Amino acid sequence: MLGAIYRHAGGRIRFGGNGGQLRKRTKFDPNDDTLNGEGFSTSLVRGLQILRAFGSGDPPLGNLDLMERTGLPKATVSRLTYTLSALGYLVYDEALRRYSLGTASVSLGYTALSSNPVVHVSRPLMHALARETGAAVALAGLEQNEMVYLSNCRSESLVTLRLNLGSRLPLWNSGMGLAFLVGLTDDERDELKRNFLPKNRVERAEMIKLLDDALAQYARLGYITAFGTWQRHIRAVGIPFRPRDGSPPVAFTCGGIAEIIDSKSARQKIGPALMDLREKLESLLEGRNNIAIGDEI
Repeated sequence: MLGAIYRHAGGRIRFGGNGGQLRKRTKFDPNDDTLNGEGFSTSLVRGLQILRAFGSGDPPLGNLDLMERTGLPKATVSRLTYTLSALGYLVYDEALRRYSLGTASVSLGYTALSSNPVVHVSRPLMHALARETGAAVALAGLEQNEMVYLSNCRSESLVTLRLNLGSRLPLWNSGMGLAFLVGLTDDERDELKRNFLPKNRVERAEMIKLLDDALAQYARLGYITAFGTWQRHIRAVGIPFRPRDGSPPVAFTCGGIAEIIDSKSARQKIGPALMDLREKLESLLEGRNNIAIGDEI
């Protein structure tokens, strides 16, 4: 079965089903109109750039904001925002002269989540783990050089992490990103390194060390821990998950502050619980077990 393709500004990364090999990247520039014959729709790429410019928690954006975030010319941005508004993917506020994501965009995202079996089937398991640990349990997938939350379950604790669907975490130094990276093949990781590691030598060396440490820990324990690697006060335990049907790889984390997650609880409770979650999820997805999955996304 064919694997998933992740696109980025320098080409495309293919994650093969069941850990297959990467396909060769095709270089492209979204602003280069000569690439229409290579299988890319430049207009579509530019339209998606506009939609992707809106981040979680952003205020409405004007055309100037979108120009700065996408690097597209003023005339192109104006034409695309007009078209996307007419189709319902953007909503234009005439008083503010700014745009927000429209219901068509929300509907598209919800459809993707609700039709994703990993997101749907894992919800009860994530809820149970959140209640058991008092921490936040999250599921995320790769989007360029960031991990994007696809699902998040929080405990009743007042000090749990308050990240939501669509929240973005860095790939190279967050617990979620490291958990994702350790589950890839060497070729897949090398492709991401070539395209997304920081150019600064010091930062690059720091990120590579974090990854090497995570790989060694995962080989030894079956999970990774990230204590203060992204935010000093945030601790996370994570595992990768690669569906056997060739769907995109993802990662799960159980995270919180130091008062909730310490080395002992990570080793004795959370790490083994995440591994158990993965085993149960694999069983459910392959039809080897039954579970009530009435939770809403």
